Amino acid sequence: MGGPHDPSCPTSRGHPEGGAWIYRSDDGRSGWRAQGPIFLGTIVNHLVLDPRDGTTLLMAASTGHLGPTIFRSTDGGETWAEAAQPPAFPKGDAHGRAVNHTFWLEPGHADEPGVWWAATSPPALFRSADGGATWEGVSGLNDHPKIMDWLPPDGGTPDGAIVAGICIDPRDARHMYLATCSAGVLETTDQGETWRPLNRNVEASFLPDPYPEYGQDAHQIALAPSNPDRIWQQNHCGIYRLDRPSEEWERIGNAMPREVGDIGFSIVPHARCADTAWVFPMDGTDVWPRVSPGGKPAVYRTRDGGGSWERQDRGFPAEQGWFTVKRQAFCGDAADPMGLYLGTTGGEIWMSGDEGGSWRQIAAHLPEIYSVVAAPVR
Repeated sequence: MGGPHDPSCPTSRGHPEGGAWIYRSDDGRSGWRAQGPIFLGTIVNHLVLDPRDGTTLLMAASTGHLGPTIFRSTDGGETWAEAAQPPAFPKGDAHGRAVNHTFWLEPGHADEPGVWWAATSPPALFRSADGGATWEGVSGLNDHPKIMDWLPPDGGTPDGAIVAGICIDPRDARHMYLATCSAGVLETTDQGETWRPLNRNVEASFLPDPYPEYGQDAHQIALAPSNPDRIWQQNHCGIYRLDRPSEEWERIGNAMPREVGDIGFSIVPHARCADTAWVFPMDGTDVWPRVSPGGKPAVYRTRDGGGSWERQDRGFPAEQGWFTVKRQAFCGDAADPMGLYLGTTGGEIWMSGDEGGSWRQIAAHLPEIYSVVAAPVR
């Protein structure tokens, strides 16, 4: 999705009818035009615009003949070049791992043009220093003595075990966080040479010890853009907030309505207010249908750091709206007022141009949507 002032790039992954689409808006975000499909029939996990130049796009894709790879475009998605050396484990990997797909792409620090990070399934981390043309494994994580305890290659999500997200401290390129499906949150302060779990007080109700050092399923984490010391987390077992230098997460999801709960996949912080964030809850009952509770889709917003939450559902179906929104498929832009965007597994894109106050559908009939990314173009 996107446009001259505030474009975003929604992508889809999954079945043979997959691919990527770019939607561009007018300045007021009232009209949208589609570009695509791009690589129709290709599994696309993530499509990201480099904020450092406003023109370069990187795509994590899996094609029938090339397998998992990375594509790069410098002309707005019109033409693409494949990485000469995509993320891959070395031959004879000690644990028998082979990259199934790249799940997450993250542009490097603002002071490191050309640097990109990639998180894969099986769970591992890779780095490129040349704009995504060649990639090398981050040995400090991939070869860590506890890697098979933290990030075993089997299990995890329905699409396989993953590193589910990468966050870089905008003040320090060496300080990074990972969201993982089997070790919770991991932190490095030396750009990946050493790592440690950061999960104190985060529940893992599915384990014998419900509050282990590691073993949690961090669905998504996000730093507050206006205060990088505040970390938001949507976990398999609730919504959490951590304010550094504290080491202890607070389960702010306890303030959500009990009939809705605090289970979901995504969390979106406000671009300018560190106390504001949005989640899209899903039905977290015993069978885990992963759909809107009661078939009544809504986002929930907090404006006091998670102390309270308000329902925002105007424009969504009042009933029989069984939305499933995956962990990469809910995002926001940096406009004022802030825009919010979500994609469903039913191939719909919904947006709000007033910070969740009202919603409207801007695309339908797409394949299952795996990720939606908002980004301004220059």
